[in-house]
Amino acid sequence: MSVTREEVAKIASLARIKMGDAELDTMVPELNNILDWVEQLGEVDCSGVEPMTAVIPNTLRLRDDVVDAIPETAGGRREDVLANAPAAEHGFFGVPKVIE
Repeated sequence: MSVTREEVAKIASLARIKMGDAELDTMVPELNNILDWVEQLGEVDCSGVEPMTAVIPNTLRLRDDVVDAIPETAGGRREDVLANAPAAEHGFFGVPKVIE
């Protein structure tokens, strides 16, 4: 696959990048080299390789999500929290209607 000077000019126009004739002539071989490299990647045999999201192992450095980890903010205190609400409805904060 290769691109022509006209295609590079169209891409530049779509990207709203102003390019002169010399710049267009410079970009044609550069884009063709990039496309050739991408085609080479398609030739690599990836069978048996599992997909991954990163090249290094990642682990989350967050604490476990435990409900009763901190007694002051733990679960089971719905009534205490809703006691501060201006309007509580069905165990939730009541809010005024926004869309009529």
